Parts: sequence; C-alpha cells; structure tokens
Amino acid sequence: MNDWHSWAAIVVFIGAYALIITEKIHRVAAALGGAGLMLAIGATDDKSAFHSEHSGIDWNVIFLLMGMMMIVGVLKKTGLFEYLAIWSVKRAKAKPFRVMVMLIVITAVASALLDNVTTVLLIAPVTLLVCERLALPVAPFLIAEVLASNIGGTATLVGDPPNIIIASRAGLTFNDFLVHLAPLSALLILVLIALCRVLFRSSFQYDEARGAEVMELEEREAIRDPRLLVQGLIVLALVVAGFVLHPVLHYEPSIVALLGAGLLVAVSTAETSDVLSEVEWPTLAFFAGLFIMIGGLIETGVIGEVSKALAQVVGDDELGGSMLLLGASTVLSGIVDNIPYVATMAPITSDLVTAMGGSGDHVMWWALALGADLGGNATAIGASANVVVLGIAERNRTPISFWQFTKYGLVVTAVTVAVSAGYVWLRYFALA
Repeated sequence: MNDWHSWAAIVVFIGAYALIITEKIHRVAAALGGAGLMLAIGATDDKSAFHSEHSGIDWNVIFLLMGMMMIVGVLKKTGLFEYLAIWSVKRAKAKPFRVMVMLIVITAVASALLDNVTTVLLIAPVTLLVCERLALPVAPFLIAEVLASNIGGTATLVGDPPNIIIASRAGLTFNDFLVHLAPLSALLILVLIALCRVLFRSSFQYDEARGAEVMELEEREAIRDPRLLVQGLIVLALVVAGFVLHPVLHYEPSIVALLGAGLLVAVSTAETSDVLSEVEWPTLAFFAGLFIMIGGLIETGVIGEVSKALAQVVGDDELGGSMLLLGASTVLSGIVDNIPYVATMAPITSDLVTAMGGSGDHVMWWALALGADLGGNATAIGASANVVVLGIAERNRTPISFWQFTKYGLVVTAVTVAVSAGYVWLRYFALA
C-alpha cells in the first residue's frame, strides 16, 4: 500500500462517500463521479471495472434488479399491490403498529426464501399504498421493512448474496444455515419489532375516519386486469422456483430474473416501453458507480491490507477471532456494500479457519455472515436492499435522506449485533 494509487483511491472513496452522506450532490452523481476518478487515476481500469469477477461491477446484481423491476412494473398495472394493501390493512384492523408488524414479518419470511432485494421490490409498492390510504408517514414503514429484509435474509443460504459466497467457500449447505442462523434470525425479528415500537412511536397515529374507509373497501375491486395478473403471478412463481432451485439448476438469480421478465413481456399485453420505464435506472447507475469505487480499493490492495491486518490480530484465538470478525464485518459492511466485502474476506476467513484447525461448527464463518448481513443495516448504502428502497421512495416523491435512514439503522444494528455476539458466545463456546 505504499503505491500512490492506494492513497489516491482512499481519498477518492472518502470524498465520494462524504458527498453521499452530506447529500451536497445527488448520490448517483457522487458515485459515478467517484467511479470516473478511480478510472482516471488508474486505481482500476476498464477490464477490471467491467469484466473482473473479483473487483468489477457485479452484473449479477445489476441484472437481477433490472429483471425484478420489470416484473414488478407489470404486476403494478394489474392492481395486485392495491389488493394486498387493502387486505393487509383490514387484517390489521387499520391500526398502524399492527400494520407495521405484519409488513415486517411478511418481509422477513419472504427475504429468507427470496433474496432481500427482490423482497423489498415486491413489498415497497404495497407499503406506499397502505401509508397513502391511512395517511401515515412512509419513511418509518419503508425503513422498518428494509431492516427486516436484511435480518430475515440472514436465515438462509439464498436470503442474502453474501451467504451464497460464504456457502461456496466454506462448503456449507442450505440446511447448515437453517440450523445455525434461522433461530437467531427469528429472535432478531422480535427484537426489531420491539425497537420499532420505540423508534417510530410518533408515527402510529390512528386516523379513525381513514381506518373506517379502508375497512369498508372490497379488495377484489382493486384488480384491474385479471388476465395479466394470472400471467404475472405464474411468471413470478416460476422465477421464485428458479431462485430456490439454484443448487440444482445452477442458473444465477440474474439469469432467472431476466428470463422471467422477458417471458412476461412476450406473453402479456404490456408495452415494452412502459415496462422499461418502471426500471429504477438511477439506482442501477448508483450500484455501478459504487462497485467501481470499491473495485479501485480492491485493485490497489487497500481492502486486502485491512483483511491481512485483521488476520494478524486474530491469531489462533477462536473466541476473540469470531468476536473481532463479527465486529469488524459489521463496521465495514456499513461502509462498503457487503457483497464485495465478503468476496474479499472469504479467502482471509478460510485461512483463519485453517490456522485454527478447521472448527467443525464453522463459528468463524457464522461470525462473518452475521457481521456482513446485519452490518448492512447500519447505513443507507450498507446493503443492496437499502439503496433500492431509497430509490423507490425518491421516485414516489417521498425521499428518505442518508441520515434519516442511518440514525435508525445504527441503533438496530448495534442491538442486533450485540444479541448475535451473545448468541455466538453462548452456542459455540459457553455451551459447546
């Protein structure tokens, strides 16, 4: 890291990050500007930025988002989300906190089965309509859902992209994640619900007149195009099956999403131009810029040096190492997107596990997964789902600022990671 490229890359990243945090300029402009500077100073190049699996744009993430945005765009035209909004409000008796709890649980369960980005793309439109019907502030409900998606995604191998990377490197199965992380994930959702009751207490004002209006609505009347709805739900079911059967089919989620989007546009009456207009292009551009900036840190060896320093500190102390890995992963995943972070840390963790004699309970891998997945809640750009929801909120003229998200995310992250540290200590050391 003595090379001037390394220090220049750090300066560019910190500068772009500061602009994103302070919102002096739009976050997309800050990310693309930072990416351009990384290329200009030679921290990375076109081959690395656009073609490298290790340090380039993660096209699987970009095209997964694009495909799912297109499918959601078609479903939006059917009236499905209005139907679900009215149904959920009526089941919760139009009480705001009950509505939030219902949305949190649905989001968490769906995130365990799908990935968290797909889940928030499906749930966010419902939430916007619920809040509109009940005259509730949108931000608390969207923020609670994103936090729930990242916690729920921790439970399974397919729930969060970092888990797929960890499973591949450590040789872990779908059932391993269920046995070791699903119980903790369920506990953390209960913790999140309790925290939301306190953090968003001023947002649960019940409007009796609005509530009564919604309770009188017939949700079936919201469906505008039954034929298109059936086509959309069949394609969505096929896409979900493709995600779940990834270990058998070996199709990347991005390919499954694009095939589903293409099939739905082909068989339905939806106009291609209308469907493409539903894609959050600024969000995709932001991800591209962010990936290139982080790629610059990887290419210049900055992230590698941080990882090596961590390995030297840990030594062969498994308890201390797992706690340090959990804490460091939480902090770093809040700053950089957790996908490239885990991709960089996986080989380092593998070396640590080997040095410690290859523990049979994989505690170091669970510490990495928990830190990366839960740390993504810390800031507005810590996880892919966070960025997607901020984009949806902005598109619907209810923007959520970086600090508005982060002030709640930091509290939830601190509490959930503290509970996770206790879980790791109790299960793998105290009771082992």
